[in-house]
Amino acid sequence: MPERHLHCRPRRASHSRGLSLIEICVGLAVVGLLVALAWPSQMAQLQRARRLDATAALTRLQFAQEQYRSRYGSYSAELAALTGASSTRSGEGLYELSLRDAQGARVTLTAQARSGGPQQDDRECREITLQLNQGQADPGPDSRCWNQ
Repeated sequence: MPERHLHCRPRRASHSRGLSLIEICVGLAVVGLLVALAWPSQMAQLQRARRLDATAALTRLQFAQEQYRSRYGSYSAELAALTGASSTRSGEGLYELSLRDAQGARVTLTAQARSGGPQQDDRECREITLQLNQGQADPGPDSRCWNQ
């Protein structure tokens, strides 16, 4: 019986280099999903951080109102009369500032998100207030607006 010699050639291992189209698509889908889940939370956090612009401006107005009250015996009904706090915009320009219901020993300070600005979409705290009544401060409309 003749001897058979089988010539076996070893298979060469294929070395793939790079990523396949499917792997890239799966990776992009995972990244897209993570971004979609994280984006609303990030935007809400950014809105809360921007509220500091309003609360800082209202605190500055409060200080100026208390100085005015100590001199004249009542709160001012006009921003222009306040020393160091007569601007109608907050420090970063995100809020319009105004005074409401000024009645001697009472006044409400307001910071309204500017239309077209990034805080306009802040549904919970589009307007942040600070009511002063004979030296007592009542922040509003909710303590969350003051990041408390």
